[in-house]
Amino acid sequence: MSSTESPSVPAASVLPRVAPVRVGEGERLRSVGLPGVTLTIRSRPPAREGLPPALYVHGLGGSSQNWSSLMAELADAVDSEAVDLPGFGDSPPPDDGDYSVTGHARAVIRYLDAAGRGPVHLFGNSLGGAVATRVAAVRPDLVRTLTLVSPALPELRIQRSAVPTGLLGVPGIAALFTRLTKEWTAEQRVRGVMGLCYGDPGRVTPEAFQQAVEELERRLRLPYFWDAMARSARGIVNAYTLGGQHGLWRQAERVLAPTLLVYGGRDQLVGFRMAAKAARAFRHSRLLTLPDAGHVAMMEYPGVVAGAVRELLAQPADAGGTAPDARS
Repeated sequence: MSSTESPSVPAASVLPRVAPVRVGEGERLRSVGLPGVTLTIRSRPPAREGLPPALYVHGLGGSSQNWSSLMAELADAVDSEAVDLPGFGDSPPPDDGDYSVTGHARAVIRYLDAAGRGPVHLFGNSLGGAVATRVAAVRPDLVRTLTLVSPALPELRIQRSAVPTGLLGVPGIAALFTRLTKEWTAEQRVRGVMGLCYGDPGRVTPEAFQQAVEELERRLRLPYFWDAMARSARGIVNAYTLGGQHGLWRQAERVLAPTLLVYGGRDQLVGFRMAAKAARAFRHSRLLTLPDAGHVAMMEYPGVVAGAVRELLAQPADAGGTAPDARS
């Protein structure tokens, strides 16, 4: 089954009611209807008027909530919005069932075009990093700067700990995994995800852990949850196999926007060794390495990442360079 086939899930208009999505203090949620897709946008009012716009794109299995801490840190620097990709967070599945990297990028482009906010400071993590790279390559007019946290760019030697995530995209595996783990509690699932994504899961506060459990419980009630996960994972695998001008590394070379690359030394999903390759691929790049961070540095070390973003925003538009390693 390809990632472009129509999803075998109910239409958005007949989806079951579930608990409302959490909205942090100072944040707002709104739904935006676009051709073929409806997106939920999380925003935080800027500290003052006139700040440049920013858009944040989450990774596989994540949501706009993954950016809340960094959005708060940068409230005096940018006017922040974070998108729930189709089928994730509070956004329903896309009408065409396309969960490919290109499909997600198309949704982001449609939103930016409709909102008229471009060019924006564009952020992406993991899958969102691949999506943001594609957006920046094909629509440079929409991107002022690019910040990528552990972007899911093709690797020849994938880490062993990342293999199960890749296998999720194999037809039938999601259904098998669902059956094998049907007795797992939401707490067990969240603990496993945090162990995989965080360099030090002990940094997660009890309150943040409980919020993550409640969000997972909400999303597990959605009939399209595993379908969106599996098809998006398949989309990443498919993007890894593309060559020529559509290959993600080729598109990285085409990005004109000044780029900040953030890699964690304890990342179990994206190889830390890819940092140097990425710094060479993006023509105007700055590299921030966090030896103790995992896959979601913007959640683990939002203050450090925000500091590097401020440096990126302050540099001349045609300046590149490498930021010094930050050790936390």
